[in-house]
Amino acid sequence: MASVVHLVRHGEVENPHHTVYADLPGFNLSARGRRQAAWAGSVLAPCRIAAVYTSPLDRAVQTASAIADRHELACKVVPDLTEWALMNRWRGVPWPELDRYRPGELDAYLTDPLRMDFSPESVEQLAARIAGTVSDLAESHPDQEIAVVCHQDPIQAARLKLTGRSLALLHHAKPRHCEVFSLVPGAPWKENARHAPAP
Repeated sequence: MASVVHLVRHGEVENPHHTVYADLPGFNLSARGRRQAAWAGSVLAPCRIAAVYTSPLDRAVQTASAIADRHELACKVVPDLTEWALMNRWRGVPWPELDRYRPGELDAYLTDPLRMDFSPESVEQLAARIAGTVSDLAESHPDQEIAVVCHQDPIQAARLKLTGRSLALLHHAKPRHCEVFSLVPGAPWKENARHAPAP
């Protein structure tokens, strides 16, 4: 098992129309997002990173590349690290108009995400998918450090599941853009550090 797994949310995305971009192509890091990714790379530069894994989505790959470059590695795309399927139900809709297209769903997400019968992937399924993938990657790197770049809710759900906390905390202290969470595998896993760029 890996000694440390660093979970990293991707950087800020260029999104002037506040669209739910989900898995849509063409949503790349903004100038600020690129600075955030460089910052995450600098935070992890002193670590002995053996591999950098990433969601297949552009914003995550761009962030992962900024980390991998510091270690002269190529980032490895893992399809199971992709965004929550709930976001794909909303993709292409501007956030301010979401309630018009999907009445009541945003409120349900914000108030009780564990009870969303309309979601194509439940929070429990999301947590199992991401935590399981991260665990498998950690198993393949005994006594090494790895970095995994993913998305906000997937990271949050995985953190909660791996550390044995309730998924009802999904909206509590969520990952900021390019925030780095360093977890030590165990039973349960322990989160021993978190680093976030300046707001």
